[in-house]
Amino acid sequence: MTFPAPLFQSFFLAGFECSSHRNMSRRRLDMIAATRHDLLALEDYSQLAEHGIRSVRDGLRWHLIETSPGHYDWSSLLPMLRAAEAMRTQVMWDLCHYGWPDDLDVFSPAFVDRFAAFAAAFARLHLEETGCAPFLCPVNEISFVAFSGGDMARSSPHATGRGMELKRNLVRASAAAIRAVRAVAPAARFASIDPLIHIVPRHAGEAEEVRAHNASQWQAWDMLAGREAPELGGAEDLLDVIGVNYYWNNQWLHHGEPLSVFDATRFRPFRDLLAEVAARYAPRPIFVAETSIEGAPRPTWLRYVTEETLAAAAGGVPVQGVCLYPVISHFGWDEDRYCANGLFELTPLHGRRQVHRPLAGELARLQTQVAQAATGARRAALR
Repeated sequence: MTFPAPLFQSFFLAGFECSSHRNMSRRRLDMIAATRHDLLALEDYSQLAEHGIRSVRDGLRWHLIETSPGHYDWSSLLPMLRAAEAMRTQVMWDLCHYGWPDDLDVFSPAFVDRFAAFAAAFARLHLEETGCAPFLCPVNEISFVAFSGGDMARSSPHATGRGMELKRNLVRASAAAIRAVRAVAPAARFASIDPLIHIVPRHAGEAEEVRAHNASQWQAWDMLAGREAPELGGAEDLLDVIGVNYYWNNQWLHHGEPLSVFDATRFRPFRDLLAEVAARYAPRPIFVAETSIEGAPRPTWLRYVTEETLAAAAGGVPVQGVCLYPVISHFGWDEDRYCANGLFELTPLHGRRQVHRPLAGELARLQTQVAQAATGARRAALR
């Protein structure tokens, strides 16, 4: 009996908030700098290893790197890349986490070309620095960017009524980037990451509208796979790894409040949502690319997501990990409110992050549970 090689060095991953878009007031964000991760990368990776986390999501700040068209200044990235190598931490790098250089029109063909060139340049750098092909997320949350920035003007590019146009061009850019990277590093892996949602209508008159909203969560993945709008350049081989982002409020009543996990009538178990992804995109591997909640419920929420993920895996869903995202608590994008949602708190003490002990304790317990489940699954398969 053989088993597929795991995608990650640890079942639990940590995600560093790396958003670099312009927020509602059009102020450029740099969440890597805001959390001091750019200065503390080595310490951050080392501290994660103490908690059994050897795989992370991290990001490039494209607006700092491509200082003029086709010219790349890697000084903002290299300390982080080298820190990961020093700690032997596996990194999935986000190439575009909501932000891009100011001179680029994200709706234009030039965006596609520049992004593909940028992706290829990073692949070459990664090979030179590490000797290995990179693991990349080309464009994080295409569907959310299209909604927030293309329809609601809440973030870059601050447009309304252009969400589908934006989604289509981001798919073009992702497809072009994947092909450009593979030309440099054929063994590269790619995660396509988007939110997993479930909306419930308030009454029968909303049923068709809600059905369309729920179905729209598949569009970016289907476009990248060439199943929808093949003129964008998608193909089945471009959809490699599926990453699903799932928070406490990813199920909600249409035009209403988030659904409670105790709402047995309307709330769908997370394991069922994962099984739906698997059925649609089999046999591709899946992982929970982001999950968290603020405040005291942090341990309880991680327990729920992890146990549902393990239940899905026991049912045959090829889900391979859960990413605590963000791993560092931080200040919000559009206000100064402290978002206490991480394993680590924002302000370091003597160069080390302060640990949220209840979440750390639950993480340790769940790691034992994950190991026991893996052992049991292997024994059952060998019988």
